[in-house]
Amino acid sequence: MFTAYATLFRTPGAMKFSIPGIIGRMPVSMDSLALIFIVVAASGSYAIAGALSAAASIVVSISMPYWARICDRIGQRALLFRLVPLKLIGLSIFLALVLNQAPVWTWFLSIIIAEATSINLGGLVRRRWLHVLSPDKTITAEDESDRHVINTAYSLEALNDGFVFIVGPIIATACATSIAPTAGLIVGMLFLAIGAPLFALQRSTEPPATPTRKIDPHPGVIRIKALQAVVLPTVFVGGFFGAIGIATVAFTQVYGEKSQSGLLLAIWACGSAIAAVINGLIKWRFSHAGRFIFFLISLTLLSIPFLFVDSTLTLAIALFCNGFAIAPLIVNAYGVAESAVPPGQITETLSWVVAGMPLGGALSSAITGWVIDNYGAQTAFWVPLGFMITAVVATLPYFTTYKGLIGYSSKHDRATLHRKER
Repeated sequence: MFTAYATLFRTPGAMKFSIPGIIGRMPVSMDSLALIFIVVAASGSYAIAGALSAAASIVVSISMPYWARICDRIGQRALLFRLVPLKLIGLSIFLALVLNQAPVWTWFLSIIIAEATSINLGGLVRRRWLHVLSPDKTITAEDESDRHVINTAYSLEALNDGFVFIVGPIIATACATSIAPTAGLIVGMLFLAIGAPLFALQRSTEPPATPTRKIDPHPGVIRIKALQAVVLPTVFVGGFFGAIGIATVAFTQVYGEKSQSGLLLAIWACGSAIAAVINGLIKWRFSHAGRFIFFLISLTLLSIPFLFVDSTLTLAIALFCNGFAIAPLIVNAYGVAESAVPPGQITETLSWVVAGMPLGGALSSAITGWVIDNYGAQTAFWVPLGFMITAVVATLPYFTTYKGLIGYSSKHDRATLHRKER
């Protein structure tokens, strides 16, 4: 049953980049929560916290695809050693400004500068898996066992994401509530400072750089409709994630259990992690696109119970059940995306899958913060449901694209389809 996972663990050098990848992306699950604790402690306003998070998220949405494109050109090692120190310096400046009660506008400016150097480390890890398991990306319909292993690798990384989102919020909350409001962000910076360099040093598994082609250069990947069909819905899925995070913190504060917010978000991630393991074991008989639609609708339906929670216990149950649709949704979003482009553009493509999420999170954080301040934490759970409904609606303009992707489930068949269209 676990043969595919055993294959991953036996792959030379795989754990040497996968484990540092976990450490390096711990801040992904810590920073937003840490920012909320910092800003609320300093200003007393969830609206300001949401606005700051929104500004940072917009910058992340813009910067990640850009740096991913550069990464395809110069390589992962070169990019990480340039950008990680800059981000650490930017976050240090932000902390110094907050601690010294600088004007609020300087908080915004410093966090924008810091987030302008954000890298999608999870995408870099997945790119390495694809490189070591299928160096030339020539899997066809006859190689379904290999394709299953790649699906398992994506599921493993979704499991690792689950671990990150289980442990990270607990650490961020514990540090912010037990040490100081700024402690959660500082610990996240330490994780980045350790994990990213360790990941970059694994040169034997690094995908080769592909300098810009002077003849027949590849166009920007976002022009590809198959990628657009995934990116647009995931923008609103990101809004769902952002809204749940800030609504959970506010909800626990109302019930006098603010210290439990990290645990609740960890329970949410636990459901996703379990689903990731199961997803990696299944040899699916229908396409990534079909699975993406299925789990998108499932996540929407599983968001309805949030409207009826009346205690931290019921919220924990709702979060746990909701998490079961998250990992498979993200895994299949990556699956659709990487199948649509040549090897020299995969890092950029994988980055686009999640680049829109911070943008949606920016909008939802601002909306959720305003709703909390004006109508209360319970009402705020309408915001994530609204974003999920919008995510489903966002697939409708790409009905024809999805129909083609679902009908041609293997990469070999899709390549044949593209040749016929030409």
